[in-house]
Amino acid sequence: MQSDCVKSIQKMDIRQHLIDQLKAEHALWSYQPSSVQEIPDDLLVEWVMLYLDIDDINLLFQLLPFRCIKRAWLENVVSQGDRYYQLNVFFAWYYFNVKDPRRYVKAMATRALNKRFVA
Repeated sequence: MQSDCVKSIQKMDIRQHLIDQLKAEHALWSYQPSSVQEIPDDLLVEWVMLYLDIDDINLLFQLLPFRCIKRAWLENVVSQGDRYYQLNVFFAWYYFNVKDPRRYVKAMATRALNKRFVA
């Protein structure tokens, strides 16, 4: 069994790898190099899901809890509506085991839109 310290080091390595990959994709162009390490988890999830490949997305699930990833996906990616509809359908099916991914994504996008206008 691994100690908490080893797990923490591994998570920092995964986070750094993902940040390095995002830099290579020029997804962090608006960040100062010194502040890149301070990216909040929800933005990290969004950018990894939008800009990186499936292997890197899989690493997210080693780095962060499932609930955190799903919440960030719903709030930051699904809420963008039709722009990433097909990608979100794939995520719903592949990562979140949704039975009817098309209906789910549409419903969650509508819910996010309603939250913006009701609040």
